[in-house]
Amino acid sequence: MVLIKKRHWWDIPEREATPEHLFMNRRSILKTMGVAGLSSLNAFTGFGNAFGAEIKRNILPIASKDIENKGIQRSLYPAKRNPAFTLDRPITDEKIAAKFNNFYEFSPFKKLVWKVMYDFQTKPWQIEITGDVERQWKGDVYELIRRFPLEERLYRFRCVETWAMAVPWTGFPMKELIKFVQPKSSVEYVRMISFYNPKIASGQKYRTYEPWPYVEGLTIEEAMNELTLLVTGIYGHALPKQHGAPLRLITPWKYGYKSIKSIVRIEFVEDEPGTFWNRIAPREYDFSANVNPGVPHPRWSQQLEKMIPSEEKRRTLLYNGYEDYVEDMYF
Repeated sequence: MVLIKKRHWWDIPEREATPEHLFMNRRSILKTMGVAGLSSLNAFTGFGNAFGAEIKRNILPIASKDIENKGIQRSLYPAKRNPAFTLDRPITDEKIAAKFNNFYEFSPFKKLVWKVMYDFQTKPWQIEITGDVERQWKGDVYELIRRFPLEERLYRFRCVETWAMAVPWTGFPMKELIKFVQPKSSVEYVRMISFYNPKIASGQKYRTYEPWPYVEGLTIEEAMNELTLLVTGIYGHALPKQHGAPLRLITPWKYGYKSIKSIVRIEFVEDEPGTFWNRIAPREYDFSANVNPGVPHPRWSQQLEKMIPSEEKRRTLLYNGYEDYVEDMYF
């Protein structure tokens, strides 16, 4: 008897979810690096021979065991849930969400990301808030976080690649930060920048995805929207590294690539900022990134979404179902 393993839809090769002209060609990697087989993968992901030993020792905690729960952050979680935000679907299992992540700084392979981040340190973490504001701020992110009351919100999460989750995020509305720094009247946009450290994030060494670091942006109106959340936690505890610790953005009516991770700088500016994916492939990733089933991706339809991990197909909702909160900004 021959056993045939059924492949889940979300086990498809990453090249089917990433533009082909952007995907890192394996042969070119081997030629560039002068290695073969498993050693090429080790070199690409930056964890070398230590990878196996680290995983066997379970040094990389996930979910509630993540090291970010220790010390200063412990007293912040769990935060009180905001009952205004409810779901039409079950919350995604925490272990599934922890092992299925887009974080190209570390790997283009979703299931590998959580395994290769053991050298990524999120304490201490400096963040700067600057630009055309009355009150600029620079210091440790955990000091900044403690300035704002945290709350938990249940949000739908929709990737441009059509997969979807339902996640309990913890954070504070971005509008509270905006009130704190007091932007000048000339400000039209908010520009957010992620970390840059090729020694730790091996994906930043390669020219396949450029320019690093990851940059995203919102209009000031979008940043002030009630839904826009600066996220510090998930599933009742601080963010694990693969989810974008210590601070990330969540805009649930937009595709997931808009939700920049591991933020180090927030700038308030007059002009629309160039953003990471929009610079790489403007036809595929526009600045607004609003979930819209009527606008297909150049290589696939956006009419349906597929839940992780059940494979249940659902009809994609305009603005991911948050139309009442955001439609006024676009008409």
